[in-house]
Amino acid sequence: MATRAAFVVALILRSIYGGMNIVAKGAFDEGMSTSVFVLYRHAIAIPFLLPIAYMLERKTSPALTFKASLKLFVHALYGIESLNMKRFQGIVKVTGIVFCFAGVIVLAFYQGPEMKSFNHHRLLHQTSNSHATVIVHSVRTWLLGIFLMTLGTICWAFWTVLQGPILDAYPSKLLNTSLQIVFATIQSFFIALVVERDFSRWKLKLDISLIAVLYCGVLVTGVGYYMQIWVIDKSGPVFLAMTMPITLLVTIVLSSLLGEAVTLGSILGGVVMVGGLYCVLWAKKTEQVDVSKEQMAAPVQETEV
Repeated sequence: MATRAAFVVALILRSIYGGMNIVAKGAFDEGMSTSVFVLYRHAIAIPFLLPIAYMLERKTSPALTFKASLKLFVHALYGIESLNMKRFQGIVKVTGIVFCFAGVIVLAFYQGPEMKSFNHHRLLHQTSNSHATVIVHSVRTWLLGIFLMTLGTICWAFWTVLQGPILDAYPSKLLNTSLQIVFATIQSFFIALVVERDFSRWKLKLDISLIAVLYCGVLVTGVGYYMQIWVIDKSGPVFLAMTMPITLLVTIVLSSLLGEAVTLGSILGGVVMVGGLYCVLWAKKTEQVDVSKEQMAAPVQETEV
């Protein structure tokens, strides 16, 4: 059962991610390279988080051995989710998955009218050039964006599940977060070198791009990654996943407050996906309760025999 502290931390975490969606979009509208943005947000988190992790956990952190690393992947392979269609929970899981795919399809093929905001003055202005680029490429890149978003969500799901066995073998949450950020920075650097060869786009200016990099580097990558691992350690990956729709709600509210466009399609798609997500999580939770009851009842039956 999730504690009250875990819920509060998860709520703050999702609010941080909602803010990230807003400031990151503002940076991209100003022409900032997405690959360079990812690199900078990880690189800024290292000098912020690594000294703290080193001072607080250098004497208590165990070594993550190769043998322990193999165990993590073995546990992951044996922990594949099962679908028993003979049970009601299995049917609900499949229904939830179908709803999730339906939500993705709605986002991909239906935008609909823009919902009116009470704020008619956009706080994050687009330059004329970047605005024209969005209009020209929006149709060609829309499906690709949906595909990448889905792929990113799947990768995040695997990452969330793997944090459980990782914390069992390597319980130092700060160093765990710091090491992941260091390796992510190295990977992002080489990807940015390949993708963005125009080095003029690597320069940061005193605009929304700098604000986005600092915000995402310190709060999202530095603090947010640690908060995710903390919540997983306290309440498990299922609870963390259940809080994901909060990010969508925060993003919609902030977009309306800042005068950003919110389409009917994004709202409908989000609602359908949230419904599908909760179907899967509800089925998973009830399955875990049933398994726990069966395990508790098994020794009693053996004693009676």
